[in-house]
Amino acid sequence: MPIMSIAAILVAGAAHAAERPVALKAAPGLDKVEANCAACHSLVYIQMNSPFLPAEKWDAEVTKMISVMGARISESDAKAIADYLKQNYGEQSAAK
Repeated sequence: MPIMSIAAILVAGAAHAAERPVALKAAPGLDKVEANCAACHSLVYIQMNSPFLPAEKWDAEVTKMISVMGARISESDAKAIADYLKQNYGEQSAAK
């Protein structure tokens, strides 16, 4: 393995280790979000995008992660994830 590749892996690992844990709202479906979404990206993206995504757009985001980004998420997990995001991080959740 070339030295540059090793260096890149070490830097990425250090950056990931320095990331603070993201505490999402405790609700049904959180376990599916943590298990599936965090496998590819930080959960902070959910919090960052929630002011911009109305509830109905979370379905499209979950679909995009599967069909475009290649996330391997079962149909039942995808529904649970979308439902969790819509209930807790959609526009209507701000009123709660």
